Amino acid sequence: MFVGRERELEGLQSALKVHRLVTVTGVGGVGKSRLVRQAVDLGLVAAPADSCWADLWQLRDEGLLAALVADACDLSDHTPRMPVDVICNWIGDRELLLVLDSCEHLLSACRSLVEVLLDKCPRLRIVATSRELLHLDEEFVAVVQPLPRATDAAELFLRRVTESGHVPEPGDLNQVTELCAYLDGLPLALELAAGALRHCTIEDLLRRPRHELSRDEDEIRPLGPRRHDVLRTALGWSHELCTPSERLLWARLSIFHGYFDEDAAATLCSGGPLSSLGVRHALASLLDKSVVTLRLGRLLLLDTVREYGRLWLAELGELNAMANRHAGYFLAQARRADATWTSAEQTGWYRTIKEVHSDLCAALDHLVAHDVDAALELAALTGFYWTCCGHAHTAQLYLSRTLKACDSQGSVRQRAVWALGLTHLLQGNHATGMHLARQCLENARATEDATALLRAAYLQAMGDLLQGNPQPSLNVLEHALWNASAHSADAGGPAPQAVMMCRMLRLFALTGLGELEESLKSAKVLRSECVAMGEYWIRSYADYQMCVIALRARDSEPALEYARSMLHAKQQIGDTFGIALGLDMLAAAFSASGDGRSAALASGAGQRLWDAVGHPQRGAPDVAPLREAGEDIARRLVGTVTYESYRSEAAHADPGEMLAWAAGGQSPFL
Repeated sequence: MFVGRERELEGLQSALKVHRLVTVTGVGGVGKSRLVRQAVDLGLVAAPADSCWADLWQLRDEGLLAALVADACDLSDHTPRMPVDVICNWIGDRELLLVLDSCEHLLSACRSLVEVLLDKCPRLRIVATSRELLHLDEEFVAVVQPLPRATDAAELFLRRVTESGHVPEPGDLNQVTELCAYLDGLPLALELAAGALRHCTIEDLLRRPRHELSRDEDEIRPLGPRRHDVLRTALGWSHELCTPSERLLWARLSIFHGYFDEDAAATLCSGGPLSSLGVRHALASLLDKSVVTLRLGRLLLLDTVREYGRLWLAELGELNAMANRHAGYFLAQARRADATWTSAEQTGWYRTIKEVHSDLCAALDHLVAHDVDAALELAALTGFYWTCCGHAHTAQLYLSRTLKACDSQGSVRQRAVWALGLTHLLQGNHATGMHLARQCLENARATEDATALLRAAYLQAMGDLLQGNPQPSLNVLEHALWNASAHSADAGGPAPQAVMMCRMLRLFALTGLGELEESLKSAKVLRSECVAMGEYWIRSYADYQMCVIALRARDSEPALEYARSMLHAKQQIGDTFGIALGLDMLAAAFSASGDGRSAALASGAGQRLWDAVGHPQRGAPDVAPLREAGEDIARRLVGTVTYESYRSEAAHADPGEMLAWAAGGQSPFL
């Protein structure tokens, strides 16, 4: 809901034409984020494709600031570079708007990051929203004042009341302006008051106790005490009008660091006087009262509302207990994700783990301080997901931290070392990755753990393949798979996930050795099993290998089919690296079919993603000749100048439109 602010929108638009750093400041609840969001959505400050939005409110560790901003820019870096270097390299001289929303709790880190970005990226503009200024020389300050009480504030209040399904009595309407003045026109305070009208009248609200408020109309200090007290008064009203169950839920919900859903709230916040059903009823009521916000289908507490709830959680003496429950809940989620990885739940888990990234980090931080064994397990379980989804730096950070903090031995530690080795290999740190792979192999052989041996073999084989050595890769995989088969009748047996991953990598080794017939036969069997399970990650790489085989056989029609199938699978799990690989294969397949224009478009769309991924070698070395040959053919088909023109068009087009086209849709350039 957005009302008024025409002058502020124009002012922000004008400021960004002159200044590269604009800090939008004002008291909590005045609508800083909404103002900037409206300007972006309306295209007043940048086209949507040329803007990136970083929600800093969900972050508590300033050490992860650059990683969060990189994620906001859709960067899925697979290199050992520091995240700030990745961001600077990707932006370069690109014209881009970066929004850093809610900087006040990370001022020092934000100040340092902004200084670097402005220095290294000459065409970058930054908008920061913050209750406090960054105090940088380049900073232009835009103060957001409360809404005019008799006009915009009243309109916002009445709209919110109407949307809540409560229509005030006509006799109450003459007090709307008085209430808006009472609340100083603060949008969040007005929305909370509108939600409260389900349980009382405007007159009741005006009679409620409040802080002693100054009525100096000339006061313009956005961070002054008066408006802080106004918001606290509105929060207090909402709190007083809540039932005991709703108050308890409000406090407990403050333990979430990011978005959450109803099931998560019911699981994590039930207990004592709050049953699971009681949580759901109380949550619905908190939504009605505007205490909980619904945004894009997900629930959250706004900053000031969360802070208020956290104060009450501490007052209730539940802060530490809820932090323990929070960490335990996300550890349980990670265990479920791992246990059901080779099932139809896989795509949902990739999406979930991406969405709860900030809560996983918070859970790990808490466990490192209170239960290092659990911290190591959580890092080991999330490490693979994070590495696949472009959070390799974060995965490496927590895996290293937990391995140092925890000296216990066993399968969990082996899993963590394996995950750490994977981050290094995918970042191009082959020596470190192979060193860790050898450690995993030695430990697995010593413990005679079939699952650990499979994972170690996978890591060793991947390192060999990335360095162009398919024969030793095949040898170690086949030994591990033979061992797994011999232990399949044992209690529990080897983990199916580890078996299938090794079978998948075996396809790469066979193809690299030229054993195309055997590789194709095995790929079809493996893919069929994945389809039956509802699994996508391994399926996509089976498609990838079948595409490579078809290209080597100069059979363009199935190559196109396999490339598109791979792209579809990778999009289901949000694997940017895999999508980039798929676009490379699609470009080569188009070239083989004689369609130079489509080959150039696919190559350009892929290059945009490779810029975001930053992978040092774009897959196994044996695929590079296919990609290069496809580029040469496409250039000859349409001419070098035309090829580069098409490629540039695709690289600057909307990524979503390009992926829709790649999947078989209409070209955005027709």
